[in-house]
Amino acid sequence: MLPAALFLTAFVLWPLVRFVYDSFFEISPFAGAARTFVGFDNYIVAFGSEAFQSASVRTAVYTVFVVAMEFILGLAVALLFTALGQRSTVFRTLFMYPLMIAPVVAGLLWRFLLIDNFGIVNELLTDAGIISNPDQIQWLSNPNIALFSVAIPDIWLTTSFITLVLFAGLQNIPGDVIEAARIDGARYPRVLFSIIIPLLRPVIAVALIVRGIDAARAFDVILIQTDGGPQGSTTTLSLLIYRTMTRFGDPGLASAMGTVYLLVMLAVSIAAILLIWRPGAGAR
Repeated sequence: MLPAALFLTAFVLWPLVRFVYDSFFEISPFAGAARTFVGFDNYIVAFGSEAFQSASVRTAVYTVFVVAMEFILGLAVALLFTALGQRSTVFRTLFMYPLMIAPVVAGLLWRFLLIDNFGIVNELLTDAGIISNPDQIQWLSNPNIALFSVAIPDIWLTTSFITLVLFAGLQNIPGDVIEAARIDGARYPRVLFSIIIPLLRPVIAVALIVRGIDAARAFDVILIQTDGGPQGSTTTLSLLIYRTMTRFGDPGLASAMGTVYLLVMLAVSIAAILLIWRPGAGAR
């Protein structure tokens, strides 16, 4: 384990420590410039920033929407694959293909699908008579729906991951428990919510935490589609921290924002483990 420990120390632990350390300084963007210790001033500026507050809300909405949709779709598909048994092998293979696509490629693909005026999605909706003209729904230029539109590629990409995790968990549920419930007259909705989902708690906790953290730091998919627009409606914390660091030239403030971001995700992950997993609940 020593090589892995050294790798993590060099490329994860030390950058993380340095990142938090930098948040207490005012740092010039120019290499070799002086650093000034400012204590918690960067954190005060971050919390008082309207841009940081708005980006935090958008990140929370984006994360909840993406994870909720992926969980619902992933659970439905996992249950379908379980019901099909060995007949689902080919479908499972095909369903995993989006995981092999780079997020930048997926973002670029969906940008062309959803772009105004000549996007393929609006053209198909127009041909089907659902909308009257191709620019009626402005997926990426309407501030009211742009945040949910840029979430579509993320959902399309990683629903397969949720499906894979939940499908693996379903294989470990004892069949005799479900069979006994059916013999007792329990209908499928009762079996699903009273037996299957409670027994899947640990698997669900892992899937939601991993995907929640990944969705909360969404960057490339949004950047390639809207670059945070229109009117900042898709500027999440990752984009804001990136701009603060590179465009506005304030590494200290960016580090403070990132540290707060990290602590919040850590707290949410712990809370999710305590609320969803509840180790030992299945034995009671």
